[in-house]
Amino acid sequence: MSSIYLTALPAMLIVGALVWALSVLINNVSIVDSLWSLLFLIAASVFLASSEVLSERSLIVFTLVTIWSLRLSLHITIRNWGEGEDYRYQAIRAKNEPGFVLKSLYLVFGLQVVLAWIISAPLLPGASSLSPLGWIDAFAVSLWIVGFVFESVGDLQLTKFKADSNNLGNVLNTGLWRYTRHPNYFGDFCVWWAFWLFALSTGAWWTVFAPILMSLLLLKVSGVAMLEKTIGERRPEYNDYTRHTNAFFPGPSRARN
Repeated sequence: MSSIYLTALPAMLIVGALVWALSVLINNVSIVDSLWSLLFLIAASVFLASSEVLSERSLIVFTLVTIWSLRLSLHITIRNWGEGEDYRYQAIRAKNEPGFVLKSLYLVFGLQVVLAWIISAPLLPGASSLSPLGWIDAFAVSLWIVGFVFESVGDLQLTKFKADSNNLGNVLNTGLWRYTRHPNYFGDFCVWWAFWLFALSTGAWWTVFAPILMSLLLLKVSGVAMLEKTIGERRPEYNDYTRHTNAFFPGPSRARN
């Protein structure tokens, strides 16, 4: 199984290098965000192709990875289309000049490929085990559905909110955003713990490092922490929003005094 896991890394690196070359041509490394979820689909494809016999679990896991991956990549691509390079990458570019074009190969694309490869670990036992489905798999599917709904509906609600010019500078605090300030990140969190549950049902409990790493990225690195570092300055209403709405895990809105 370890050899199959290692096999996925070169495939992911090759695709990452190709997208990096495209980023050089268009002078915009933000396209790595569209690549992120597709890297997991590449890993899952390698794992599935390497399996001797397809099982019900492997087909379920691959289908769920495909739906999640394509939806997220398409959403990010549409959202970023024509917007120029994201401010996060502009800051990274400024800190690493001169020579950022080459440095971005490993600082941006290489790093994300390696992170995605590490996090993809639970997909391997989920895609290759022949053990029968059980109650853990049923719970995994249920958790995945919850996560996918929070992520996709949250993204849709925010897209519609931003499309209305009357909302410029305002804060979305309705729909799922009434119960958590980051329904899309919470959804991603649920999706990846669901993938780990599929692995757990095969006995691969040790892959728990993957959802833990994803959770840390969502909460402390590139997700909640990074977004909330500056959003209060850009949208004054957000400070009031934070006092009445949970940061991550959904809960009832706290009453205003």
